[in-house]
Amino acid sequence: MTPSDMPRPAHRALESRTVLIVDDHQLVGSSLEHGLRAEDEDAHYHPTGSARAVLETAARYRPGLVVLDLDLGRDEDGRRIDGVELIPALRRAGWRVLVLSSSSNAARIGSALAAGGYVWISKNAPFPQLLLAVREARAGRSVLSGDQRERLIGLHRKHERDQHELTVKLARLTPREHEVLAQLAEGKRAQAIASHFVVSVPTVRTQVRAVLGKLEVGSQLEAVALFRGTARHSVTQHSASRH
Repeated sequence: MTPSDMPRPAHRALESRTVLIVDDHQLVGSSLEHGLRAEDEDAHYHPTGSARAVLETAARYRPGLVVLDLDLGRDEDGRRIDGVELIPALRRAGWRVLVLSSSSNAARIGSALAAGGYVWISKNAPFPQLLLAVREARAGRSVLSGDQRERLIGLHRKHERDQHELTVKLARLTPREHEVLAQLAEGKRAQAIASHFVVSVPTVRTQVRAVLGKLEVGSQLEAVALFRGTARHSVTQHSASRH
């Protein structure tokens, strides 16, 4: 089942009173657990060990509401644990997902909602607001308006489209043009690149012009910015896919 196939957020109260808190910050997780228990909620905090451990822990409870941090640190093998990647599996298991994140990246938050997240709230929100968001989500009410939700998902989809278009443009480059662009991204000038590849400076300048044309940008700075942005996106996607 793809994220677009995931059921739309429910608007009914959950039958289960279970609130599972998944966060790699013990202070945040424990504070939420104690705060919710003080209000007679059946809250349970579990530190993060790995993506598999999160799903195994969730399987031990009757599905209710899971408060899921998006950035869950790294597992014992150093692999990044991406909360977004866990949402579809948690939804299929019957959990409603409250996305908790300190990230200000609207496209990333939108990706979590598009994957099946019910609502998002900032980890930096006042503690009473966090507790209120949990209570409302369990009751089937969202503290995030429909317009806000659609805007965040729209930003995510635009980001994905932009990344796809850039990937297509980069695919136009020859292997040597890729190498020249990588050298530019390292701050190398034409003379240094020519020495590295044992070619003339005019040859490098011709290759640079070809790179700019194929990427449809007007300067080396723009080309390098696109290259670095794609590299960061690729690393994030690769880390997440390894779960």
